[in-house]
Amino acid sequence: MTNKCQDHDYALQTVPQEGKKGFLSMFAIMLGFTFFSASMWTGGTLGTSLNIKTFIGAVLLGNLILGIYTSSLAYIASKTGLSTHLLARYSFGEKGSYLVSFLLGITQVGWFGVGVAMFALPVEKVTGINVHLLIFLAGILMTATAYFGIKTLMILSIIAVPSIASLGGYSVWQAVESVGGINELLAIEPKEVMGLATALTLCIGSFISGGTLTPDFTRFAKNTKVGVLTTGVAFFMGNSLMFIFGAIGAAVTGQADISEVMFIQGLILPAIIILGFNIWTTNDNALYASGLGFSNITKIAKNKIVIVNGLIGTAGAMFLYNNFVGWLTFLGSFIPSIGGIIIADYFFVNREKYDTFEEEGFETVNKYAIGAWVLGVLAARFVPGIPPLNAVVVSALGYIAITKLTKANTVKDTKVEINTATGN
Repeated sequence: MTNKCQDHDYALQTVPQEGKKGFLSMFAIMLGFTFFSASMWTGGTLGTSLNIKTFIGAVLLGNLILGIYTSSLAYIASKTGLSTHLLARYSFGEKGSYLVSFLLGITQVGWFGVGVAMFALPVEKVTGINVHLLIFLAGILMTATAYFGIKTLMILSIIAVPSIASLGGYSVWQAVESVGGINELLAIEPKEVMGLATALTLCIGSFISGGTLTPDFTRFAKNTKVGVLTTGVAFFMGNSLMFIFGAIGAAVTGQADISEVMFIQGLILPAIIILGFNIWTTNDNALYASGLGFSNITKIAKNKIVIVNGLIGTAGAMFLYNNFVGWLTFLGSFIPSIGGIIIADYFFVNREKYDTFEEEGFETVNKYAIGAWVLGVLAARFVPGIPPLNAVVVSALGYIAITKLTKANTVKDTKVEINTATGN
């Protein structure tokens, strides 16, 4: 049996040319990826803590930063045909990439659990069905579709994206009408104001984990133009819309939970169905990416790992949901450094010249990449400013500096050895 028959998602290899996809297919996948249910909940938090003008500025700036970050990763993946986890082998080393895969994989299992609870809780409120039964059923169904990989993700995205855009747009229109128009909406002031740095941290931190996994999807793009364009538009437009859908109704009603807002607006049944589809695509993306990560570590087939991860996320759904803000803080501290180092290694250290994955002889662990990752984590935790951005910039600069100094010292030592051997 050929490897292609065994793995249609190319978890441990370069995506071949016959597996590549064009603009429309990739745009559907990336919009489905960025139509992220948690962004609406984060948007709701921002909508009740910022006035509309400040909110729009924070969201556009935050998603511009995310767009640049993810588009850089999309370019690398489109060029190489490799997932985040396989790209990490070039910078972190063969075994070093296991740290990357574990951190990214476990956070995606966490997002899956959060998503299952986000779906089950409002349905339980409306129907009275036991929430634990709903979590179990939703988790099993979402896991079942994630099992089939990238083709299923595309189909779900085609269904979910226009549906959630229609419902979200209608919800925003109804919210604006209920307060008397745009001018009245702009006049709303929150009772407790959030700082801009905190708002940007929430905006970027809510999707920095998923954004770092952009290569898992854009490796299928048929060229770099398709990969970068679909990613940039999806993150800047798609994710911004999700924040707006969550924030406008929250500002008007005072409810940060998007499901509560839609229930108040009388959109109970459409909200359950369409938000359910949206959460479903989000969770399938999360399980798919986590499967790739743990497959890199264990070498077990991605589809088998998807089942295990789905069961774990389902079992911990309520715990993860109840610790949502803490989870975002964790993501903002530990994940962005990974993407920063991958970007620095490809563009600045290796000048866009990687040997093919099959021919590359990877070192076991690149201690300099681990050191730069630690620097990024410390910068996110202790340097003033925007933690996720601090992590990306410091880890990237640290990795470039350490690598350049190491190479310079190696060259110097080599020259000394040659001069000693020749008697010069």
